Amino acid sequence: MAGPLPDGDPVPDNGSLPASALTAGDGSLAMYVHVPFCATRCGYCDFNTYTAAELGAAPGASQTSYVAAALQEIALARRVLGPRTVTSVFVGGGTPTLLASDTLVTLLGAIRETFGLADGAEVTTEANPESVTPESLTALRVGGFTRMSFGMQSAVPHVLRTLDRVHTPGRAAQAVAEARAAGFDDVSLDLIYGTPGESVDDWRTSLDAALAVEPDHVSAYALIVEDGTPLARRIRRGELPAPDDDDLADKYVLADELLGTSGYDWYELSNWARPGHACRHNVAYWRSTDWWGIGAGAHSHVGGVRWWNVKHPAAYAERLAQGRSPGQAREVLTDDQRRVEEVLLEIRLADGLPGSRLTSSERVRVDDLVARDLLVRTGDHLVLTLAGRLLADAVVRDLLD
Repeated sequence: MAGPLPDGDPVPDNGSLPASALTAGDGSLAMYVHVPFCATRCGYCDFNTYTAAELGAAPGASQTSYVAAALQEIALARRVLGPRTVTSVFVGGGTPTLLASDTLVTLLGAIRETFGLADGAEVTTEANPESVTPESLTALRVGGFTRMSFGMQSAVPHVLRTLDRVHTPGRAAQAVAEARAAGFDDVSLDLIYGTPGESVDDWRTSLDAALAVEPDHVSAYALIVEDGTPLARRIRRGELPAPDDDDLADKYVLADELLGTSGYDWYELSNWARPGHACRHNVAYWRSTDWWGIGAGAHSHVGGVRWWNVKHPAAYAERLAQGRSPGQAREVLTDDQRRVEEVLLEIRLADGLPGSRLTSSERVRVDDLVARDLLVRTGDHLVLTLAGRLLADAVVRDLLD
């Protein structure tokens, strides 16, 4: 959800959850592992990430101590949840592949040994194109990873420079080829549109470059200028123009058109995939299922309880070394809060929002949204039209206000 996090309630030192949360799910679990390390900081990024210089020599901030702490949190999750079957694992960051491949495989192995992986479980790691080699990709595939997600962002040099990305435009294509050669049958590319100075033709160039290497999945995110980032400061000083809503809309429509005609179906507002290649882990988020986030600053949700870990890697490692949960705070959602979140999230999906999620007064508003060509009815589901996708936040406000 947008906006600042609530202060929340304290997390018990042992991480325990209310009994109602533990009995609410179907026994499945998605697991996210956050790796907060980056070689350099991109000017637009406000994720919980750190360069080596930023971490310095703080106790517990090394990669080795961080991985040891993550292994401890995996064990903590098992003590709290009891038996679960992990259906997906997603290693994100930061740049997870700054860790050695055998270290990432060790983390995956701990999840497998502690919980067990479902047959056909989806196991993804993000990677920057310059952070992998043919050898590291082979080690990941042999070690049980099934999906690679590369941060391509753009194929245009001046756009990459504005974003402070360090890879060359052609490196993403090479990384995809190396992943295929290593045996990955599920490869995704992440793109960003709306960078200051990016023309529509620049964006088309990036889309064409991505499609040329035939990934299985493409994510296309509108650039969000986050307060406190170097990019925000440059825009505030007038060095760069702020993103323009009309320009962003034009670029979204272009992406939907080019991806659609190339065999990619949209399944979530910012995500397109070939049939059978939607990211199951992310769909688990949008469907409000249970997930546990391992790592500094990671968020979790189990049975209507949401919590978030302390942000700094040293503080994270220290808490776990003391035998304490790394959770900073949590909130127990009311039934209505859960319903509202389900509306916010599920309406993003191409499958649509079940009408049963809405109250009787909210259902009255649907006719107006359909008449305005923002929603269509598909059976008992409500699905955003292309125009509705461009105005998704407004559609939700009109439904819920």
